[in-house]
Amino acid sequence: MARMPARRLHLVRHGEVHNPGRVLYGRMPGFLLSERGHRMAELAAQHLATGPDARRVVRLAASPLERAQESAEPFASAFGLEVRTEHRIIEPTNAFEGKTFEASGALRHPSAWPLVRNPFRPSWGEPYTAIAQRVIAAMDDAWDELDESDDDGDIVMVSHQSPIWIAHLALAGRPLWHDPRKRRCQLSSITSFERRGDRMVEVGYAEPAAAVDAIDAGAV
Repeated sequence: MARMPARRLHLVRHGEVHNPGRVLYGRMPGFLLSERGHRMAELAAQHLATGPDARRVVRLAASPLERAQESAEPFASAFGLEVRTEHRIIEPTNAFEGKTFEASGALRHPSAWPLVRNPFRPSWGEPYTAIAQRVIAAMDDAWDELDESDDDGDIVMVSHQSPIWIAHLALAGRPLWHDPRKRRCQLSSITSFERRGDRMVEVGYAEPAAAVDAIDAGAV
């Protein structure tokens, strides 16, 4: 099968997590992919390896969190790559981590009021600007580290909804504050970028696992 010309950098979100309690898991250990989540990760890898727009991937990195490392495994198998751990694409910190908390109910909990006083920063966790800076720096470094022999290959970085969406907003020149319920970053989705001049530009978005009836709960 003919492969599309490279190179691109793909931010891939992890698959469905086994989370029956619908906990906001954040950086908590022990939240692993469900059986459906493993299937979703496989579909994402197949999309880039053997799909109609197949790519040649030469570099693979993942957040240190277990669900991202697990979601990177099908890419490692498909492309014969080692998974590099990239701490800068980890889930952001969040004061509600470990809770089954709905943002819409914040004002019913007086103890939470100080945490939701500034949605533009946001006041409940890592600043959006800090998230954008670290993720984009990781993207730029991964691109710059490719050897000349890898010029016709792509990079895959397996991360989380919030870091991917905030990097998308920042690179598009849009405000970073947003309604988390309206992020366009589904489970096992692939957001693709190319470098044009000295900046990354988004060139594609795909949801290879959209047909899987998954539960998307627990993202911060």
